[in-house]
Amino acid sequence: MKILKFALFALVAFGLNTSCSKDKDDTIEPPTETKLNEVNDFVWKAMNIFYLYKDEIPNLADTRFTTEKAYADYINSFEKPEDLFESLLHKPELVDRFSFITSDYIALEKQFTGVFKSNGLEFNFYRQPQDPNAVFGLVRMVLNDSPAKTEGVKRGQIFNAIDGVPMTVNNFATLLRPDTYTLNFADYNTNGTATTDDDRIVSNNTSSTITKVEYNENPIHVSKVIEVEGKKIGYLMYNGFTRNYDKQLNAAFGEFKTAGVQHLVLDLRYNGGGSVNTAANLASMITGQFNGQVFSKLVYNKNLQSENTSFNFRNFAEEAGGAINSLNLDKIYVLTTNRTASASELILNSLAPYITVVQIGEKTTGKSQASITLYDSANFSRQNANPNHTYALQPLVAMSINKNNEPVAPTGMESALEQFKMREMVNNLGVLGDVNEPFLAKAIADITGKSRPFPSVDNNLVPLKDNVDAKFLDNEMYIDFDDNISIFNNLK
Repeated sequence: MKILKFALFALVAFGLNTSCSKDKDDTIEPPTETKLNEVNDFVWKAMNIFYLYKDEIPNLADTRFTTEKAYADYINSFEKPEDLFESLLHKPELVDRFSFITSDYIALEKQFTGVFKSNGLEFNFYRQPQDPNAVFGLVRMVLNDSPAKTEGVKRGQIFNAIDGVPMTVNNFATLLRPDTYTLNFADYNTNGTATTDDDRIVSNNTSSTITKVEYNENPIHVSKVIEVEGKKIGYLMYNGFTRNYDKQLNAAFGEFKTAGVQHLVLDLRYNGGGSVNTAANLASMITGQFNGQVFSKLVYNKNLQSENTSFNFRNFAEEAGGAINSLNLDKIYVLTTNRTASASELILNSLAPYITVVQIGEKTTGKSQASITLYDSANFSRQNANPNHTYALQPLVAMSINKNNEPVAPTGMESALEQFKMREMVNNLGVLGDVNEPFLAKAIADITGKSRPFPSVDNNLVPLKDNVDAKFLDNEMYIDFDDNISIFNNLK
């Protein structure tokens, strides 16, 4: 398939070299040369070829421009590439909430390998019960081998000020922006009642100063075998589908297999997604009895239908170190929050036609679309990228569906059973991997058949939406270059 035949306006619309309305002897006037903004030119052409919602954007139509000048005037009318890119997105508040452009693809590439600037902390933020304009933060995650871990910060700690400045709904994101800041800790006081109306956040005069560094995150945060009531349960907190850690992921499943794990609790509460290929590998580690069958399918825009592909269950993956360590499970427990997205939802959605998937926690983000990194080169691959700039695009290019052609609902996925719906509680967050941590305890109770008391969910304390600790690739399900070599080759 020669994609450029229909995609690049210069060959389709302008007829610069030939014209079907003129005889061979006709003289063709040479076009007037107009200098194009080279980054804007790259943005439009890449979106014109690859964008999943191309048909919904009139300015991306192959016949949009009838002359080179019209195209040049349009491209050059945008002062910044970001402005052009954003103008080409389909309903960015409702449908395409995830495509993005970056002026620094070097940083983007580092994030693909798990490298980003961080002090190792991830947070939830809430309005204070006594003052809805005041905010307090909850440490939900302390990454392994990070500055915060070294400093002794722990999951569940509460803070209400940064560098001595009380946090409000208007300033908390700004206060946490510097590379170095001090968290001023506080205690949550329930006043001995079950309601939140009289709860207070009380400063306790302790603090920690933490500095962000270039951090390389191993997405395997906790991996352990738990024995309860004669049941061997594997617990894996997995924070990102990072392909260059597939070997470590496979090794973790090798340990589960050697230990004779009978049940698996997969904790994806803070996993915003990642590589589709890694998701297929993980699904193959969980199962093993479906080798060669379709795990997930990717469907592109109508001009790229010949590129539609599937990711199958496999028993061998080179990036995983060879043979896949499979548990051959027919049931799995998956822990989720509203930060569970993309490739994490792919696991839920694409395993469901094959095995029983018990979802415990909150409704997920709701994202079925996959993206790919596009560079300013002849075929939009990384090779021979334009040296004049470091812009790259990460647009949605394909819809991910399971073997039954079902996508993840844009409203997210949640358990159909009320008993498994729960939200993390500020004053009972628990230790990850501990049998008494509320989410894990709920799974263990179902596995063992032993009911356990659980605190009721406080509907008043709902986390604020924020991007304070967001990673570049949060909410991304991306397709690796190696998985799409045919698309780039067809553009040559």
